[in-house]
Amino acid sequence: MNPQAKFVSTISLLLGTSITISSNHWVMAWAGLEINTLAILPLISKSHHPRAIEASTKYFLVQATASTLLLFSSMTNAWFSGQWDITQLTHPMACTLLTTAISIKLGLVPFHFWFPEVLQGSTLSTCLLLATIMKFPPTTLFYLTSPSLNPTLLSLMAVASVALGGWMGLNQTQVRKILAFSSIAHLGWMTIILIYNPNLTLITFYLYTMTTSAIFFTLNVTNTLKLSTMMTAWTKIPSLASVFMLTLLSLTGLPPLTGFLPKWLIIMELTKQELTMMATIITLLSLLGLFFYLRLAYCATITLPPNFTNYMKQWQTNKLVNLLTTTFTTLSIMLLPLSPMILTIP
Repeated sequence: MNPQAKFVSTISLLLGTSITISSNHWVMAWAGLEINTLAILPLISKSHHPRAIEASTKYFLVQATASTLLLFSSMTNAWFSGQWDITQLTHPMACTLLTTAISIKLGLVPFHFWFPEVLQGSTLSTCLLLATIMKFPPTTLFYLTSPSLNPTLLSLMAVASVALGGWMGLNQTQVRKILAFSSIAHLGWMTIILIYNPNLTLITFYLYTMTTSAIFFTLNVTNTLKLSTMMTAWTKIPSLASVFMLTLLSLTGLPPLTGFLPKWLIIMELTKQELTMMATIITLLSLLGLFFYLRLAYCATITLPPNFTNYMKQWQTNKLVNLLTTTFTTLSIMLLPLSPMILTIP
């Protein structure tokens, strides 16, 4: 891809995200989302592979539909209340349309079908953007409008997302699809607590972004796209493979790693809201995700390739990628003792 075009797309991506998260007017938020969509399309289709072109087409159609629904929702609310302010969403139909639009953009169940396919057709660096930065503006809109949303609808979508994200990830052999269903499951955790404690949704999103970034950086260094090629990671970079296992377990939510913090806080908050049954269901459903995370960790660290070919150790790679990988991996493993400070972030 042309470096100038890549630079323009990256700057436009940051600009669109900044416009959406800092706007108070619906039209400005919609414009930022549109800039984001147009900026990421060249990055998805840059390999010129038929699967990449298919992924960019699917992404464009889905995001255009979601943006249309979001604009229609804001116009409906303005028609009945005379308000274009994001926090003044009062009409029930506008709230339902907004929930649908943001769910489509995020990939929540039952609007999740596009997300694994788009990630499978993209490069690892673009997958990182789609799974983290591209979800920040819609999550911000959910955060701003959380007092107006329907708690029953959001809870049903959240439980369905956790269940389907864990269930569909069980039989996958492509790492990108596994991480796509992992993202859907984590979005369920963020959504279920949105009504009761929106700040906790942001904390969960921050920690999920950090851990997922560490995993994608590690996959990029080892050039891993399938479970079968993940078996060679140990023979290439043993130390990175060991830390990669801890990062996967952190994404699972096992103590004493960083990923345990958001799930622990969400379960505590649901229990305070007298939603013990909901907390129990979502905790049991997360065991489905635990299985395929453990399978990834098993393939990366315990399983060796069937032949005894001597692989050359990768002792010199991109220094910036090494720095980012080290930083995000360390944070995604060792932040649990700092949880009192993390709680003050929002």
